[in-house]
Amino acid sequence: MCHNIIDGRYHTECSHFIAMSTKFQDCLRPNCLFSVRHVHPTACRSQSCIRLMALPTKNPIRISPSKCGDCILKTRDEVTPMVRVAGMR
Repeated sequence: MCHNIIDGRYHTECSHFIAMSTKFQDCLRPNCLFSVRHVHPTACRSQSCIRLMALPTKNPIRISPSKCGDCILKTRDEVTPMVRVAGMR
């Protein structure tokens, strides 16, 4: 099946993957709806054709030893809670 390859940065401390770019990988099967070799040119109604793409593959092109931006903000908010200002709800 055809699938997307997602290039991105992997943060080792929090195990999050941040996408940077995406490429399309063609399976070159004649029964795949997404392939350039698909045998039915338009409006395919064949039950034998593959109509779903495979799950995207994550390709870490950058490895970061720190936490991602979201985790840094989350940690900072947990450590320093917001202080209420008098007169505001």
